[in-house]
Amino acid sequence: MARTNPLQFVQQVRAEGAKVAWPGRREVLTTALMVFILSALTAVFFFLVDLVIRSGLQAVLGLFG
Repeated sequence: MARTNPLQFVQQVRAEGAKVAWPGRREVLTTALMVFILSALTAVFFFLVDLVIRSGLQAVLGLFG
């Protein structure tokens, strides 16, 4: 594998970084808000599932205990 000198490497890195389509502030905030909302909804869903399973298990164990 050919070695490049450090100056060429830095130039190549800068050139590749310039090709990246960076998201704007609005897109980042919108995406972050969507992640937060979906995480909260997922947490509520699993809390409710856990509550139902726990109540069912306590009812079953209450019959035999």
